[in-house]
Amino acid sequence: MHSLTVRLDPGTTFEVVRERAAVVADLSLWRERAVSALVEAARPLHGATRGSRAVYVEHADGPADLVLVASRSELSATRLRGLARALADGGPIDAAEPAPEPVIAEAGTPDWGLGDPSAHGDSGEVPIPLEVARPTDALLLAAAVITFARYSGSDRASVAVWHAARTGPPAVHHVDCTSSETVGEHLARYQSHQSPAGVASSAQFGVVLDVDRPGERYLPFLALPLPVVVHWRRAADGSVSGTLGYRALDIAAEIARGFAEHLAHVARQLAADPALALGEIELMPPRRARDLARAQAASAAEGPDATIHGLVAEVAARQPDAVALVDETRALTYAELEQSACRLAQGLSALGVEPGSIVAVALDRTADLVVALLAVLKAGCGYLPVDIRYPADRLKYTVEHAGARVVIGQGESFPQVEGVRLVAPEELAELADRGGERPLPATEGPDLAYVIYTSGSTGRPKGVAVPHRNVAALVSATRHDFALGPQDVWTFFHSVAFDFSVWEIWGCLLTGGRLVVVPYWVSRDTELFYELVDRRRVTVLNQTPSAFAQFAEVDGGARADLALRLVVFGGEALDVGVLGPWFARRSPSSCRMVNMFGITETTVHVTAQTLTPADVAAGSRSVGRALPGWSVSVRDQRGRVLPPGVAGEIHVGGAGVARGYLHQPELTEERFVVDAHGGGRLYRSGDLGRLRPDGRLDHLGRIDDQVKLRGHRIEPGEIRGVLLGHLSVAAAAVVLRYATPGDRDTARIDAYYVVRGDVPGIDQELRGHAAAMLPEYMLPTTLTRLDAIPLTANGKADQSALPEPAAVAPPGPTEREPDADTTESRVLALWSRLLNTPVAPHDNFFELGGNSLLVVRMLRELPEHGLPRVAMRDFYRNSVAGRFIELVRTSD
Repeated sequence: MHSLTVRLDPGTTFEVVRERAAVVADLSLWRERAVSALVEAARPLHGATRGSRAVYVEHADGPADLVLVASRSELSATRLRGLARALADGGPIDAAEPAPEPVIAEAGTPDWGLGDPSAHGDSGEVPIPLEVARPTDALLLAAAVITFARYSGSDRASVAVWHAARTGPPAVHHVDCTSSETVGEHLARYQSHQSPAGVASSAQFGVVLDVDRPGERYLPFLALPLPVVVHWRRAADGSVSGTLGYRALDIAAEIARGFAEHLAHVARQLAADPALALGEIELMPPRRARDLARAQAASAAEGPDATIHGLVAEVAARQPDAVALVDETRALTYAELEQSACRLAQGLSALGVEPGSIVAVALDRTADLVVALLAVLKAGCGYLPVDIRYPADRLKYTVEHAGARVVIGQGESFPQVEGVRLVAPEELAELADRGGERPLPATEGPDLAYVIYTSGSTGRPKGVAVPHRNVAALVSATRHDFALGPQDVWTFFHSVAFDFSVWEIWGCLLTGGRLVVVPYWVSRDTELFYELVDRRRVTVLNQTPSAFAQFAEVDGGARADLALRLVVFGGEALDVGVLGPWFARRSPSSCRMVNMFGITETTVHVTAQTLTPADVAAGSRSVGRALPGWSVSVRDQRGRVLPPGVAGEIHVGGAGVARGYLHQPELTEERFVVDAHGGGRLYRSGDLGRLRPDGRLDHLGRIDDQVKLRGHRIEPGEIRGVLLGHLSVAAAAVVLRYATPGDRDTARIDAYYVVRGDVPGIDQELRGHAAAMLPEYMLPTTLTRLDAIPLTANGKADQSALPEPAAVAPPGPTEREPDADTTESRVLALWSRLLNTPVAPHDNFFELGGNSLLVVRMLRELPEHGLPRVAMRDFYRNSVAGRFIELVRTSD
């Protein structure tokens, strides 16, 4: 619907207009007094008025107004104006009627709008501060389209254009704003308002090109047909005013105001320089971009130059008898932790380890591991944590690439590496005892604290070098908000090679808490871990969302009186829906749930968002605001700051930014950049996000191919690189899929490869090749041989064209049907349902797509099927169905 309000000449009475209405049209006319003509013009039609309404509005002083409201399917804008002239002036009405305007379908709600889902039917309007004298229609249309395309993070936009000077339906222009085109070339394409793609039936937003007429007010829409409509009105002198209409359901008021300002800035640039390339057009003035970037930078955290071991020593001095560390066999007070770490540090010195070098630590998850990490720091070195369960080749590469010459570990758990000394903690203690007490390096200074290797797109992991001050700043930034202190009990749950462990270990010890070391097999068995959390009265729990989903499921059945007061999520994106059952059982006031976004290269955590049941109901994707000392901005491919609502690459600055990648200066220069707005060094995360007007960040996934799988950061390119390292493989592609859509527990890595020639047994050979280099969580679940990898027009692997994967395990002998209601039938039925495929006794759980989360689910469901409980450790030793069935039988 649209409406037109016309100011009538003095003396044009209601009776005169009614007579004209009876002559020129079959039109009913109402009379209203003491009402606003604008309100009447905005009032929609209802059933009794059918397709049009005419109202004579009398005023106490001055001439009356005539308000016409009509459905576009009944009266076009041209016909509406003709009818108004006939009623106001008594002239004839044009008999020629343009075709009715079709309904323009929406191309979709804009992601950047951040509207209010409860604001159904509400709309708003903001002025556009246009500062261009007598702009052409082409410039006005181009400015709107370019602004919308930039907000959408694309060079392409679809716009419905209503032109007041033209008859017929609105055209939908599909516009491609290429960066190589100049402003002049771009404007030339709009002179006739034609588009190479022609007219279509859907649009993302609308533009009205209107002409102001004295005594008239035209409302092109009573209810906006699209989320955003830009309305340009040209006056008789050629000047233009503009308004931005928006639906509150789709667009927040703050976003609408920003859009209007940025549209005006784009228009000024179009008018100023016809030779300017489109790619050079700025969405925001430089000062506004600088202010926005600085607004995201928080105040610096306290104590940026402190060292980890210096801060632990301070805690030990304050509370020497408090328990610092607990594992299955012993407990260490802070004084004992200090003494043990100093002793091993002196052993490293006696071994000839120089301050500033890197020392690898390859120990199982016990108290000795934490002591060794602290000892390396006290020796003035940086620690390189390695997971002893990683393949031998990967362990060798990590140690060699880092340049470590000493590994603290046990002989049976670490491979021999030429030129590298493997020394057990007991040996270091003996060296210290024989050599006597030696002075240790000072505790001040910004020296390297650790190097953690993450997945790399080149086929090899890359080492992230993090100094002490970053960890000190992280603890300082969170200590008061999270109320961390000596009263807390933390768990050390994650692999030491995963940066979440940095937060678990030092977040606890630097605030005087008690750290409970979770044995590896307990961390793999959710029920055992839940029992440990209850028994040890854990107050601070750190979990990936995938792991917590299993923990919450156990909690639903056990309902123990847990001591938890804080749960921190990290490592992967959180689907807040997983917290619904938890909040139904446990009050958010008794246990705070915090979602934290972070990256290894920015020291574990960057933002924090406390979650509530309201966030669950809204499906929130917010990860909160930047921590004190950190900064977050969202930028485009050129590094330009983007306004709130607009999606782009998340850039992180401030206290957490790492030194860079160890021995990889080119990659460091590419990912760690200098902020053009004076904010220091920034890390380009490769994550897609958008800032909200209140400063909170929404995490929207990855821009590149990187994926998160059960908390682990994986570059599919690294897996692909390993496959291509096999001499018989000519091409490869890797993709993350879900066996059951929407079920994160069923996530798997599917790999595809092309072989040079005919290589018998290549599947098994290639799997062994991959297992020698990749940790378990990165191994492809399926390996599928193809004649060729399908490619896109850009020459990249076309993931959508990859076929369903082939089974990894070769077909086995024909199996007899299991007897009904036996241990065998129940186990096979359970496995088949969880793995979403038929299972025979010769099948291996993991080769059919199983993973650690599905193992937890399967073991937990055994009692529900009348089967005895089986320990996680025992399952991993019996992962073939037939062997597992025998294990269950003997456990009965």
